[in-house]
Amino acid sequence: MTALALDIGGTKITAAIVDADGRPGEALVVSTPKVDVWQACSELLDAVAAGTDIAAIGIACAGPVDLVAGRVAPINIGEWKGGFDLTGEIVKKFPDATTRLAGDGGCAALGEHRFGAAQGVDNLISVVVSTGVGGGLVLGGEIVHGRSGNAGHIGHIVVPGSTAPCTCGGLGCVETVSSGPSAVGWAQEQGWTGTTGAELAEDAANGNVVAVTTLQRAGVALGQAIASAAALVDVELVVIGGGFAQAGPPLWDPIQESAALHARLRFLDGLTIVPAKLGAVGTLTGAAVLAASVT
Repeated sequence: MTALALDIGGTKITAAIVDADGRPGEALVVSTPKVDVWQACSELLDAVAAGTDIAAIGIACAGPVDLVAGRVAPINIGEWKGGFDLTGEIVKKFPDATTRLAGDGGCAALGEHRFGAAQGVDNLISVVVSTGVGGGLVLGGEIVHGRSGNAGHIGHIVVPGSTAPCTCGGLGCVETVSSGPSAVGWAQEQGWTGTTGAELAEDAANGNVVAVTTLQRAGVALGQAIASAAALVDVELVVIGGGFAQAGPPLWDPIQESAALHARLRFLDGLTIVPAKLGAVGTLTGAAVLAASVT
């Protein structure tokens, strides 16, 4: 019997058959459309399954998610923002398969725990710094879902002194300071003329004052959020991935310094912050682990 992994994000949708070792095999990827998102998912699943008898499906989706109802309402997929019965549609398509859904941050944490930078560590936070700031939580070696399925969503911890409006509807979330688009927007307000996070990182590496200041600001906010979250859930490791997390020392140094400044409780001694190892397939790997766990 075959397991399938699906990862739905605001930019792309990825799916793969799960290999015997629990990792995703060769993945197929499509861009997330503005409309008819489910149709894009369905066609991708057809291409990956290709008539195979699917016994289990692990699904990672941008959140918020509602594991009780099986619905998703990702803030970065406009068509689904009001809620979409993702599990229901999957069950219609694969009525004989066992389906497991989790938020993408939780799946990233699970993937890194099983196959990435957190192997052998049972208590960790995963942070994904990209177009948003997401997160997930593994405690005691198991993914933690919380009441609705959104535990570990570190991107919406409030940064001290920040009042910028967030896409979630709140004010001052770390996502408003430390996500790629937020950092780019702030840098442009200070007179920087670039347009992407990659350009911002390159200019910071070359000593551009505004770019350096922007990444310092983003890193400090991330360090503050990490210290707060680590104290709350008592973890030993934080794994950071995502495209904007590739910005190098101008971002990573202030993350480490800020976290060390604030994480002062004795039980946080030895708290370690490391880069993710799985890269772009980290979330899909977590979905594969979910699927493999029920086959």
